[in-house]
Amino acid sequence: MSFTFNLPTRVLFGPGKINKLSTIPMPGRKALLVISNGKSVRNNGSLDKVESQLRAAKVDYVIYDRINANPTVPVLEAGAQMARREQCDFIIGLGGGSVLDAVTIISAYAAQSDGRLWDYVAGGTGGGRQLVQKPLPYIEITTTAGTGSEVDAWGVVTNPDTKEKIGFKGDFAQWAIVDPELMLSVPPQYTAYQGFDALFHSVEGYISKYTNEMAETVQRAAIENIAKYLPRAVNNGNDIEARTKVAFANTMSGYSMELSSCTSEHSLEHAMSGHHPELPHGAGLIMISIAYFQLWIEKGVCNDRFVDMARMMGIADATEPQQFIDALRTLQQQCGVDQLSMSYYGISSDEFATLARDAKLTMGKLFACDRFEMTDDEAQEIYRRSYR
Repeated sequence: MSFTFNLPTRVLFGPGKINKLSTIPMPGRKALLVISNGKSVRNNGSLDKVESQLRAAKVDYVIYDRINANPTVPVLEAGAQMARREQCDFIIGLGGGSVLDAVTIISAYAAQSDGRLWDYVAGGTGGGRQLVQKPLPYIEITTTAGTGSEVDAWGVVTNPDTKEKIGFKGDFAQWAIVDPELMLSVPPQYTAYQGFDALFHSVEGYISKYTNEMAETVQRAAIENIAKYLPRAVNNGNDIEARTKVAFANTMSGYSMELSSCTSEHSLEHAMSGHHPELPHGAGLIMISIAYFQLWIEKGVCNDRFVDMARMMGIADATEPQQFIDALRTLQQQCGVDQLSMSYYGISSDEFATLARDAKLTMGKLFACDRFEMTDDEAQEIYRRSYR
């Protein structure tokens, strides 16, 4: 038993908690309020609620609304430059995982006095420079249940020139607000994509060689709640109980990533959406998940854990690891995502060698979290088995 527990973000969790934003101690006087380049937080009223709360707290702010689905280096650098130009002393993220990831990175880079953002990326072609100045403090307000980014210290950035998509280590948010009422308008398809992302954070964490008993408590909570409540949230977005349970699972999966680790499934998907940024991360994970976990079972490296997870996902009398695959297939069918196609997003079969190579070059550290050494041929075979 060995783990480090240092998860300092204060979390306000539950329906209506957005209305408590004005009551928390603000870490500065002027905020860079980061949102996506879409219309959702404007159309569903989330932005209005946040702005009202900031006015009540007598906090000045400027809005940065350029975050795309897979945040790129130029977009994040522009956000950091705006924070500096406007003399913002803290940041607020309002949105889904891409926005929350972006805020983690912007807060770190905006505080540095020189260098390009890619200079501070550790891995791939990144410069590997250490952060010198402490990141700006920030607050995360999540409007989706997928990445758990509100409670971890990582973001993901894509370099469009090299097609690398890679993790960036920043700092933890001071506060996070997880209000399921802000998630009611998420469409069914994206509810499913995000829910499976949260699921795989904990599934991968549970089979990682770096898991531990502390991590397993949050992983179990995440897996059980997603298996039980995600289909309800997909089929009825106004089901506040289901939204709340999935949001809880999502935050638990955020803790899983800090207490344990993801495995190479995330590396393999980051290569896919790094080359094809229009591919939603959760959708890419779903596409390769059956073949990916089937390989682990064929290797027999932790079959007892797959039996455990089959039970967590509702097969109470499970005795065989293959029953986890059965449970995963059923959940995908219940959520309407069992027929996703790589080719729909422009991925061709002649890319598999490149994707497998890039997965290891950019996020090889997650391969090191596997319980066996995955070969390049095996990585390509996962893509081949998953291809439609």
